Parts: sequence; structure tokens; C-alpha cells
Amino acid sequence: MAVSVPELAPLTPGATRVLDAASRLFYERGIHAVGVDTIAEAAGVTKKTLYDRFGSKEALVVAYLQHRDALWRAHVARHLESVPEAGIERVLTVFDAAITWSDEYSPKGCSAINARAEIGDGHDGHPVFPEVSRQKAWLLELFLELCRDAGLSDPTLMSKAMMLLYEGAIVTVGMETFAAPFEVARGLAHTTLEQDRR
Repeated sequence: MAVSVPELAPLTPGATRVLDAASRLFYERGIHAVGVDTIAEAAGVTKKTLYDRFGSKEALVVAYLQHRDALWRAHVARHLESVPEAGIERVLTVFDAAITWSDEYSPKGCSAINARAEIGDGHDGHPVFPEVSRQKAWLLELFLELCRDAGLSDPTLMSKAMMLLYEGAIVTVGMETFAAPFEVARGLAHTTLEQDRR
């Protein structure tokens, strides 16, 4: 299967600077801790430019999450291209992608989970919650397709198990509970998948 990487709308140079600055600041400091004044200053633009390009801080947060998601999906796609044959190694490739991604791009854990924790329960109509939910639903669907392609006995159950291992690892990265959580998750995933194959 091919990983679908969302096409993002082209941005003006000013909008690109805003998104880059916002992405760095939101991830490092948190969404609520960073105001539009700080983002505009870091991007070298006026607040008017920020609002002209994105409309609101909420829309900028969604753009930040979508941008990171597109980068992550492209990263996963490159890893899956290196393991073209269906099987458990292809399922495990998602963990391999996460290992090479997390140190550089996600040292504080998952941007979607962090945003969800800041925004609340999602029942107030905030646009961040549907975006975060969409990203997690995509990952679960990816695991399901990979588990089906691998010929596992219960791909639905196994995809949920893989998702739980992945999500536990990314939270552990952010919490710094112990070292190399994705390597541990990959090992457990490998054992689980091999047992199913027997």
C-alpha cells in the first residue's frame, strides 16, 4: 500500500515564516504559552500578516499540526518503500520510522497528543480536536492495512495492539520515563506479530 501524504496549500514566503516560527514555538513551549505577538516577532512579520494568512491562532495551530503530520507521513512512506514486501517486517517499519523521527522531530513526544492535552475534551467545537483525531485514525488505518497485508489471523486486533504500543512509546518519549521506548515497543511488537504468525 502507498501512504497518502496530504497535499498542503502552497504558502507565501511570509506565511511560511509564520508557520515555521509557530511550529517551533508551539512544539517547544506549548500552544497556550505562545501568543500571536511572539509568533509574528519570531517570523519577522506583522500581526496583520499572520491574521491575513491564517485568519486566527486556532487556524494556525491546525496548520502547524497538519504540516507536522505531512512531514511524518512522508517519513513513514520513505521507510515503507525500503520494505516493499508484505509481512511483519513491513508492520515493524512504522516503529523503525518512529525511531529515526523521534530524536530529531519529537523529543517532547507527539505534537498531536500534546495539543489534545492543552485543548481539552474536544466537545467545545475547537478545530484542533478533529485534526488530532484524524491523524490518529490515519495511523490506526495504516496499521490495519499493514496487518491485513501481512496475513495476520486477526488484523483488526493486531492493528490495535500495534497502535497501543506505538502510542505508549511516543508518550514515554515525551515523559522521558526510560530510554529508547520505540526500540522497546518494536521488540514487543515483533514478539506479538511472530506469535500470531505461529
